[in-house]
Amino acid sequence: MEPLAERMRPRTLDEYVGQKQLVGEGAVLRKMIESGRVSSFILWGPPGVGKTTLAHIVAQQLKTPFYTLSAVTSGVKDVRDVIQRAQGNRFFNSSSPILFIDEIHRFSKSQQDSLLGAVEKGIVTLIGATTENPSFEVIRPLLSRCQLYVLKSLEKSDLLELLHRAIEKDPELKKRKITLMEDGAILRYSGGDARKLLNILEMVVNAVDDGDVIITDDFVVKTLQQNPLAYDKDGEMHYDIISAFIKSIRGSDPDAALYWMAHMIEGGEDPQFIARRLVISAAEDIGLANPNALLLANATFDTVMKIGWPEGRIPLAECAVYLATSPKSNSAYLGIDAALSEVRDSGNQPVPLHLRNAPTKLMAELGYHDGYKYPHDYPGNFTPQDYLPEQLRECRFWKPQHTPSEEKLYQRMKACWGDRFDG
Repeated sequence: MEPLAERMRPRTLDEYVGQKQLVGEGAVLRKMIESGRVSSFILWGPPGVGKTTLAHIVAQQLKTPFYTLSAVTSGVKDVRDVIQRAQGNRFFNSSSPILFIDEIHRFSKSQQDSLLGAVEKGIVTLIGATTENPSFEVIRPLLSRCQLYVLKSLEKSDLLELLHRAIEKDPELKKRKITLMEDGAILRYSGGDARKLLNILEMVVNAVDDGDVIITDDFVVKTLQQNPLAYDKDGEMHYDIISAFIKSIRGSDPDAALYWMAHMIEGGEDPQFIARRLVISAAEDIGLANPNALLLANATFDTVMKIGWPEGRIPLAECAVYLATSPKSNSAYLGIDAALSEVRDSGNQPVPLHLRNAPTKLMAELGYHDGYKYPHDYPGNFTPQDYLPEQLRECRFWKPQHTPSEEKLYQRMKACWGDRFDG
């Protein structure tokens, strides 16, 4: 059986929900479609707002051959083959066949170059769809031959219209008694994405074996959390789960860290994304309490890049457990934020003369470098002198947190600087 999102795909402009600025009565794209003469254009907008659907509606309205290519799987040869077939299907005084390219931002320069001639001569009408800014991803000659239309995330009213239409009109859902008691969670998790909204609705309905389906916010949340396939790398659940993962490491719970990592893996998360988060956690949450954590996290990232998947899950798990079980300190993290705050507040403070470089005679005459004490000339490779600007001499940014590893650093600083590091 087709998924609900596919069963509910609009077939006409009147069934199309949202994007009134483009397809509403009298809007530019609607007028162009109704005229029967469509020029090449690119649709730019977030996932699930109707880019592919709109391309299909155009082809159906114009009754013209429709070809589709995926930028992920198609090469230059595929582009040329489609153009050749389109040329053979072009009839006198008829609309050009439509070539729809999904994720056109992933087409290489050579693939985009291979389209230019066909678009310029009208052999095909190009409709491209992209979630990325086309001014950065689409070559200028191709972009100049296409209109650009921006699609927006669906509004609450649009999403509710889709929900009620699916519940009331879909042949499969009509077999069930469905009551929409609350809509907050299902709208929130959809993130303005129609496809995601309908997928969640279908998942919630399927979670009830038989009988009435009563949709509440709690039931939606519970259903999504129990289904790893509901994980969406662009959705709210993605951010909830990565947050739970990081907080589990920070809270020294290796079991929870492994569970949330497994949730991401099962949901198809990019291993590099997980590895990057481990590197950040090692620096932010473990820090000076165990400096080896950052080395291990960095090595984990490199290892995952080298060995790929599925073996990459093993070093990821090893690193997650190591970070979770390590002592924690965020003193360096707090220190840099405190220093950044001071810089923003106090502006450009002058560098003390004795710390300045003196590469020219004039600089030396102005006193640059005068009075600087070279620490290696003193016992213990240390001698007190001022390193901060004069107005900030009493400032403290790094405050040690007295973990076993950091305690050694603290004791050395106290031996060097005395009262400055008390407390």
